[in-house]
Amino acid sequence: MKIKCISIDDEPLALQQIGAYIEKTPFLESVALCLSAFEALKYLANNENEVDLMFVDIDMPDLNGMDFVKSLTKKPQVIFTTAYSEYAMEGFQVDAIDYILKPISYAVFLKAANKAKTWFELNHKSAETIQTTSDCIFVKSEYKLIRILLSEIKYIESSNEYIQIHLTNDEPITTLIRLKVIEEQLPKDKFMRVHRSFIVNLDKVKMIERNRIVFDHNIYIPVGDQYREVFQAFIDKKFLI
Repeated sequence: MKIKCISIDDEPLALQQIGAYIEKTPFLESVALCLSAFEALKYLANNENEVDLMFVDIDMPDLNGMDFVKSLTKKPQVIFTTAYSEYAMEGFQVDAIDYILKPISYAVFLKAANKAKTWFELNHKSAETIQTTSDCIFVKSEYKLIRILLSEIKYIESSNEYIQIHLTNDEPITTLIRLKVIEEQLPKDKFMRVHRSFIVNLDKVKMIERNRIVFDHNIYIPVGDQYREVFQAFIDKKFLI
């Protein structure tokens, strides 16, 4: 799994350098280069855009990197990049993984990137405990190993580092697993990812309205643009003229 990164810096050359460093690092993937915090806000506002890690310059006009990070309600992990050492303490107060000073060599960049890699591995290690059989999965939740029948799953919802597994006749189960990880464990003929934040049990889809899947209790799950073609192909196969 690659860590999806965006870089934010109002200096084009500095931005290009960080982007090049990301592309050079095997476990990182550059998904966006932003010349301002406002560009980054626009990118993050699109729920289809997955971001795990941000490289953020602090000293930027209009909205500086520190205030930008503090403004986010849903925060990817952060590595601050700046020419000014006086911001270091404040950077760690907002739980930044690292704080690196310009000019940035690749060796310094890689050291910070490896810290991020270690953080992601530690926080996602519970995903390794997923066990599957032909009709159920086992997941860890609140220090317990819970057996969940696949036929009981309505849909799965991502929330930051956690997912909620919504069931037909029980309370949702919350577990520290990335949506992509559980997606890979589920049978493709029964479950489909229809949005950055949702996987649905195709057998439970009863109604579709305006590119939304409608479950009971007025729950509407949007079908994202990048998933729409595959989902429509599934519907077309079942459609009776």
